[in-house]
Amino acid sequence: MDFSVKKLASDAGVFFSRAVQFTQENLGQAEKTELDAHFENLLARADCTKNWTEKIFRQTEYLLQPNPSARIEEFLYEKLDRKVPSRPTNAELLGQYMLEAAKDFGPGTPYGSTLIKVGECQQRLGGAEREFLQTSAISFLTPLRNFLEGDWRTISKERRLLENRRLDLDACKARVKKAKAAETKAACEGEAVPDFQETRPRNYVLSASASALWTEEVDKAEHELRVAQTEFDRQAEVTRLLLEGISSTHVNHLRCLHEFVEAQTAYYNQCHRVMQDLQKELGSSHADAFSSSFGRNPGSSPDPVASASSPTASETDVLQIEEVQPPASGTRKAKVLYDYDAADTSEMSLLADELITVYTVPGMDSDWLVGERGNQKGKVPVTYLELLS
Repeated sequence: MDFSVKKLASDAGVFFSRAVQFTQENLGQAEKTELDAHFENLLARADCTKNWTEKIFRQTEYLLQPNPSARIEEFLYEKLDRKVPSRPTNAELLGQYMLEAAKDFGPGTPYGSTLIKVGECQQRLGGAEREFLQTSAISFLTPLRNFLEGDWRTISKERRLLENRRLDLDACKARVKKAKAAETKAACEGEAVPDFQETRPRNYVLSASASALWTEEVDKAEHELRVAQTEFDRQAEVTRLLLEGISSTHVNHLRCLHEFVEAQTAYYNQCHRVMQDLQKELGSSHADAFSSSFGRNPGSSPDPVASASSPTASETDVLQIEEVQPPASGTRKAKVLYDYDAADTSEMSLLADELITVYTVPGMDSDWLVGERGNQKGKVPVTYLELLS
């Protein structure tokens, strides 16, 4: 083991000097080199960028993966440099359960067939969600993580080095100031024994008069000051270049943000299309189920005699709805599933969970029924009702 006592002692001395300088600055007993206003603005902008990037990154993680246990698992796999195992999304699991339930209930039953349709829809939604999560992780989360774990760590390291160089510079300034004050005092008072505790180690060899020694001490302190100033200026320039690179970081994050918005837009558009298709499919099957419940086969052609003597859908809209009379048989009770506001006077507004009487009119659109509630009567949409036995 290569152990250098001199290097250890030198490092300990530098650390002690910095600690003394830092403490005296906080107590207001020592001067501090101030950075220029532009440099301070760069530091403030860098800190602001880091803080908000970290918050946005964490919240995006919560959005994409709300399960904290799953986030911890993904974090551990990432640190172990192993591939995260694929797991089904919640929508995919729901779709799987619906399909399995449909098998038990019977795919030929109305409930079973509907479970199959909704289950397949949920699986498509889950697949769209999986694609969105993968795209967002690559195009948005990864660049933010690279900045926090890469660029920002480099900036923080160089800033710490700059702060150490500043402490060394201010400590050298203080030694030069003390050495010059002692030199002036020695020149005024004649030969006096210098107190080297303030500037040099105790074992310094006294080889000349006190004035000459103080002159030599001033020269050495000024040499150390020039070296410290050079190192400080060099480190300040390196740190400045890194801080100015924050502008490029903003440009990169702006591009990633656009990609995230595009991925999110595509995901929600796909979900909207899938749900619209499902709603149309369920509305059609629901109307067929209602038609079957009222004893009419949707696939058969209407009775020509009945068609000739009964109003068509357009004629029903023209006629006053109050003129429509309920059939002698075939009325049913129905429960309202959702609130519905009538679009015109021929329709009847509905309130969720209320019970109404419904029946069909020959030739009427299969998506509509005539509903009655007390003295009120009007057309009501089939998809807003649950037919009761």
